[in-house]
Amino acid sequence: MDKIKLGRTNLMVTRSGFGALPVQRVSFDEAKNILRKAYDNGINFFDTARAYSDSEEKIGYSLSDVRENIIIATKTHAKDRKTLLEHLQTSLINLKTDYIDIYQLHNPDVLPDPKDPEGLYAGLLEAKKKGLIRFIGITNHKLKNAMEAAASGLYDTIQFPLCSLSSDDDLLLIKECKKRNIGLIAMKALSGGLITDASSAFAFLRQFDNVVPIWGIQRETELDEFITLEKNPPLLDDIMWSIINKDRSELSGDFCRGCGYCLPCPAGIEIPTSARISLLLKRAPYQGFLDDSFKEKMELINNCINCGHCKNHCPYKLDTPNLLKRELKSYSEFYAKNKNI
Repeated sequence: MDKIKLGRTNLMVTRSGFGALPVQRVSFDEAKNILRKAYDNGINFFDTARAYSDSEEKIGYSLSDVRENIIIATKTHAKDRKTLLEHLQTSLINLKTDYIDIYQLHNPDVLPDPKDPEGLYAGLLEAKKKGLIRFIGITNHKLKNAMEAAASGLYDTIQFPLCSLSSDDDLLLIKECKKRNIGLIAMKALSGGLITDASSAFAFLRQFDNVVPIWGIQRETELDEFITLEKNPPLLDDIMWSIINKDRSELSGDFCRGCGYCLPCPAGIEIPTSARISLLLKRAPYQGFLDDSFKEKMELINNCINCGHCKNHCPYKLDTPNLLKRELKSYSEFYAKNKNI
């Protein structure tokens, strides 16, 4: 499997990385089967986070015996030095390792002050000095923060949402990171599942020789698709551009990317699915959405208490409560029309 150098880290990572957020939704044995198959087929870069429930534990359970052959990136959502170091110790135990290759700040609202002795960056430097981490990274959903992180010279890697739907402004980050020799990791490469043609997404990102997408993988069939694409990478030709342009026309404007930062919802609403159901009904097999059990989940939107948690935590600044109401209306109309067809 092709590898590229991840910026100034000099780490040689496979051009397709494994995004391990989705494996928190499967059992330990299912996760091990998928993670080992990824490793056996050449993937050596695995990205997770302390906030992804048991994702770190599943990587440790599945890959600790081949630790020296893989590159692990994880994240902390800590707000201060002390908590960061506590998170790091937990991650090391979960991953069954004594070091993390890339330790990333997880989507901070503002960049930390590197001069604050009790701040996040001080914690990162302390961990690196002790040999607990090798390189310092940051993830973000805000272009302004990502560009400032690149300009600061403080981060070895930056993780940012990049895909075939990205705006021209977002794509400027690719040039900026290349100029500064910063490793660039692309999250949300399928836009939270709304891009349904993986080959077009794969071809679009493959044109950039300094971008490493981490494909979120939950099922073995999804892994198989990316293994196949790696064996015979598709060209970004007219056919691929026609698919991309169709996606761009259908998914223009503001929409829920399914990142999940809005969770947990006190009313139990499954926001990442409910807030984009009208798009999913058009772009995915819809039969499962007509089950009564799914209808009940959608109707939880009526229990919204307007606490503001989802809106305040959305990195894309969506008006989530109103978006949910509109999506429930669209879904209810679809359900009534198609339930008995």
